[in-house]
Amino acid sequence: MSAGADPLGIAREALAGTEVWLVGGAVRDRLLGRCGARPDLDLAVAGDVEAAARALARAARAPVFPLSEAFGAWRVVNARDGWQADLAPLAGETIEQDLAQRDFTVNAIAEPLAGGPPLDPTGGREDLAARRLRMVGPSAFAADPLRVLRVARFACELGFATEPATVAAAREAATRLADVAPERSFAELRQIVAAPDPVAGMRLLEQLGATAVVLPELHALTGVEQSRYHHLDVLEHTLAVLAETVALERDPAAALGAEHAPAIAALLAEPLSDELTRATALRLGALFHDVAKPQTRGVTGEGRITFFGHDAAGAEVARAVLGRLHTSERLRAHVAALARHHLRLGFLVRERPLSRRQEHAYMRACEPVEVDVTLLSVADRLATRGRKAEEAIANHLEVARALIGPALAWRANGPPAPLIRGDELADALGIERGPRLGELLAELEAATYAGEISTREQAITHARSKL
Repeated sequence: MSAGADPLGIAREALAGTEVWLVGGAVRDRLLGRCGARPDLDLAVAGDVEAAARALARAARAPVFPLSEAFGAWRVVNARDGWQADLAPLAGETIEQDLAQRDFTVNAIAEPLAGGPPLDPTGGREDLAARRLRMVGPSAFAADPLRVLRVARFACELGFATEPATVAAAREAATRLADVAPERSFAELRQIVAAPDPVAGMRLLEQLGATAVVLPELHALTGVEQSRYHHLDVLEHTLAVLAETVALERDPAAALGAEHAPAIAALLAEPLSDELTRATALRLGALFHDVAKPQTRGVTGEGRITFFGHDAAGAEVARAVLGRLHTSERLRAHVAALARHHLRLGFLVRERPLSRRQEHAYMRACEPVEVDVTLLSVADRLATRGRKAEEAIANHLEVARALIGPALAWRANGPPAPLIRGDELADALGIERGPRLGELLAELEAATYAGEISTREQAITHARSKL
């Protein structure tokens, strides 16, 4: 944020003479000392909200637009200085009535924008001090069932314990999550997955009965027994993989060495889609990588448990779930690719040391998630602690360390530049354009990557030898 661009100061000056309160998360986070790099404001306005929003926009020299026609809310976005303000009318005739209709006591604290003591009619500051999440009143979830998901979101974001009566009320309202717009549900789910402790959030969703309603495919993993190479059922294994993914995200050097840790961290920090970074999308991949195991489970005549095809089937299930939640096509394709390819590195363990051609085949197959799925495979392997686990982990990490550098290079630079164009190759060989030409071009790319050819003439000779 640029010097002198204090959003609170700008709002106080622009809205002087109007009754306005700073409310919700902005107050909560300030009281917790959690003010981050983006000091967003939530403002409750007694009076003309549109006029107040336009006045703030003029003062900030920022765009303004209606956020909700139904509820009369407006948003000012100051992208230049890195903040935004949401302005909404009072829910009720007074600020006290407004606070009484909010979700949790820690979000029901208001500070007069013009200055003065905070208003805390529900004991929110006491709950903040006790690190406790408590509903404002027994009708909180009836007013908006989405608040069931917000219990888990705030609990894992803030690291708070949830009051038993709030848990009970949320459980009673959980079935009504089926009536909530999918986009609203996903907005909460993505924040749970992105939280400092997403495993705690997912466990609380299960405890509240929310998973069975919003993500029944994950709930179905409960109690699905695996082979002797696993020590957990599929749901517990999935949560363990999520935990390992978070650990890998925070310290990639621990598993993959220090050399590539900065590049891994930079890639995971990249924005992907749906307000998610690649790191958060990888966490979603961890949640969905084994999602098709219930329907692919089998038992051989010798009693061995199998899940043949769960990778390909899981890609389709993940895509369907994210489609139901109305996410973008880019996110659906990304998470589906993680599920589809999460076993591929493990299949290479018996082939080590890998040749350059095997490296190339791995990159081509996994692109564009060649780095991401390598990380997911490591998290998956570290979370599998059954028979011969230590040996299997050591072997898997050996292959992952060999592939992570080439995967990062592929991600940064793409495949090797072609030594000859397709039409030129067809003319040189006297063949028609078609599938066979495509196969020859793919072979030339692999040979170039492996260092077997390096000139146009060598490419033609190599292609001719393959006819």
